[in-house]
Amino acid sequence: MKKFTSISDVAKELDLVNNETQKPNNHILRYWEKEFKQIKPKIINNRRYYTPKLIELIKLIKFLLKEKRLTIKGVKSILNVGINKLDDYKSNSLKADYYKKKINERSKKILDKINKIKNYGKKNSH
Repeated sequence: MKKFTSISDVAKELDLVNNETQKPNNHILRYWEKEFKQIKPKIINNRRYYTPKLIELIKLIKFLLKEKRLTIKGVKSILNVGINKLDDYKSNSLKADYYKKKINERSKKILDKINKIKNYGKKNSH
């Protein structure tokens, strides 16, 4: 696993890409950086680099903004209160929804890899 990831690679990983030009929308990440004090990328030679932990935080922010349709103010209040406290009061919490989605995505990737391996064996056995 890489220690630092560039802003463009993070934008691509989060699917923050212009549909027409296929270029990463780095401006969205820079805007979120201004809005959320928790996003503090390492800046080296005027370029932003993100740690895996920071990327997870940004994924959570994107999930809350885009999929749960929270406002920036709403996401800020959740991040400031502490999501674990929110979980104590609501078992079907926003954090649980995020982790369910994340587990589903990883499961699909694993199943795809298993199917590729199975199909690879079938092709070579004929």
